[in-house]
Amino acid sequence: MVHAFLIHTVRCRPGDESGHCRVLYARVFGPEELDEAGCPDLEKERLRRKEQILAVARQVESVCRLCQQASGKPHLDHLVQLPDEAVSLQEAPSGVFRLPAGDPFCEDKATLWLAVQCLAFTLVCDPHENLLLAESTLRLLVKALLEQLKLLSSGSDVLLKADRTELLLARFLPLGQLLFLNDQFVLGLEREASAALGK
Repeated sequence: MVHAFLIHTVRCRPGDESGHCRVLYARVFGPEELDEAGCPDLEKERLRRKEQILAVARQVESVCRLCQQASGKPHLDHLVQLPDEAVSLQEAPSGVFRLPAGDPFCEDKATLWLAVQCLAFTLVCDPHENLLLAESTLRLLVKALLEQLKLLSSGSDVLLKADRTELLLARFLPLGQLLFLNDQFVLGLEREASAALGK
């Protein structure tokens, strides 16, 4: 089961301290959604969740920067791109790491991330989840988000496209469940997503 999906910023170059890591979109799946109904202090619960999601985003940003430095590639390689140019997700930095219990969630979680230019897309999963399937789903989801929502084009605002992001998540990660996807099924999902988004 996927616990959460988030889109956040990453500072890609060393010394780029112009802004802090910002969570642009976050979706929590599973029983955590139901906790709000019985929570006596709803505002504290929301603040706790925001802190957990931000902690994950900061850890992903840190790992992403370390991977970029370790790769030895010039830091501008993945930043120079025309808005309409197709993005190669095969060359995009990605990785997986484990979040131990208490840092920031009560239980262990596995975190998969994929960075494209200055955005990172992150899945937080249960530790026993099929990580190959999770990585494949993350790449397909990011591809659909980039193609359908034009998230990397100039003037694009992830915050204003939250409803469209929700539609794509409902197709690729229904209720946080990973789907076994073959090529034909993926093509069907992409057609459905295009139709739902009015393309």
